[in-house]
Amino acid sequence: MNVQAFASFEEAGRAVLRFLHERFGFTLWAITRVESNNLILLQAEDHGYGLKPGQIMCWANSLCSLMVAGQGPRIAPKTDDVAIYAQAPITQRVPIKAYVGQPIVWENGELFGTLCALDPMPQPDEIKQEETLFNLLGSLLSHILQNELKQQEQSRKLERFKAEALTDELTQLYNRRGWEQLLQAEEERNRRYGHSSAIYVVDLDGLKEVNDTCGHLAGDELIRQTAQILRHSVRTEDVVARLGGDEFAILTIETSEAEANALKERIQQALIDNQIEASIGVAIRLPATGLKEAFRLADQQMYAHKRSKQNQG
Repeated sequence: MNVQAFASFEEAGRAVLRFLHERFGFTLWAITRVESNNLILLQAEDHGYGLKPGQIMCWANSLCSLMVAGQGPRIAPKTDDVAIYAQAPITQRVPIKAYVGQPIVWENGELFGTLCALDPMPQPDEIKQEETLFNLLGSLLSHILQNELKQQEQSRKLERFKAEALTDELTQLYNRRGWEQLLQAEEERNRRYGHSSAIYVVDLDGLKEVNDTCGHLAGDELIRQTAQILRHSVRTEDVVARLGGDEFAILTIETSEAEANALKERIQQALIDNQIEASIGVAIRLPATGLKEAFRLADQQMYAHKRSKQNQG
């Protein structure tokens, strides 16, 4: 099997999992992504455990976490013979009597995820002789991943370039159509690689009053000033859009929950420093539901923030 002949990491991954299942059996072969304390299932050749791509498990409870830490072997035909595997939280809940694990790493050597296998029955000891093959397949997947992620950076830049025509005239931010187009492209990327992204919804609290009391020119200036603050608060690869009226949205790329909350605080402080009143909501993308649901939750959180301020007033 020539893994490098496949067009994408996703396609190569499916071929690898199919090949391994046909050659060695095992009920489950999977490719995972490790993100914080989450083990995200990216792809699976599952014939009995009922796992599907997008499912999230606890990394600390997994056999893969023990394997990566060097506390257990990469190949365990009989997990009952490996005390740390036999006593792991996951094996107390799920029938796992055989395990194979191989790290998939980033270019800098940091962990991306794993290529792994589980079976509810012990397997022959001869599989230990195949460690070189598993190492090779893990290395090839890592290589394909690095090349593809570099290409994705160029693809992201091209997407931004094409979406430049879809901008809001007043602020030069992306308009709603540009936002939806870029959101869809990033969702596909997140689904494929297990990236974690965050969405923010920002709504000005007093635009109508400014328009009524100071005129629409003053209201337009308030919108432009808010747009500038939001643009300067994020990185160049992130997306800032004006969805219409006094509503803005931000998509941040490859963002952890801690990073998302820290950015929310920075945006709030920047708006306060410029005497701009706004309500903000933020939500992290979950693999099972995607960016559209994160957008809905961020919008919901923004309205809750707005109502809480109105109740206090």
